[in-house]
Amino acid sequence: MRLIRKYHEAASYVFWGIITTAASWMIYSIFAIMFQGLRLNVTLFGCPMPLLVLLANVLSWVFAMLFAFVTNKIWVFHSNIWKKRVVLPEFGKFVSARAATGILEIIMVPFLVGMGVAQTVFGIEGMAAKIIVSIFAGVLNYILSKRFIFKKCVAH
Repeated sequence: MRLIRKYHEAASYVFWGIITTAASWMIYSIFAIMFQGLRLNVTLFGCPMPLLVLLANVLSWVFAMLFAFVTNKIWVFHSNIWKKRVVLPEFGKFVSARAATGILEIIMVPFLVGMGVAQTVFGIEGMAAKIIVSIFAGVLNYILSKRFIFKKCVAH
């Protein structure tokens, strides 16, 4: 029982992270299929990247970030105060932290694809790179959320 209490938050973060990641990958897949005919490349840092991968990745990130805020606030870090003075700073810090890791993800997925990590998974272009970057971003997001965003506070 002591171990469950000790690791409940991390286990909850992993559970909701898996759900968020699955939703992100599903949304990525939908947009990758929708943009399939878009065979243009953009160049970033001297590396050609498929535009369809970049667009699908940006859109999946936005949807996942919004979903993650709600699940992290309610079920992971139990920050159950919904007053503007609490929610707005949390949301601002959350968006800022996720933007930092999101920029990393948005750039790294197409960059890895451009560098040769272009394997398809489940028939979806760029999914191998998406998986690798998602794991790294997930760990970094937990650290930022735990240390800087969702602090325990008492309702007044």
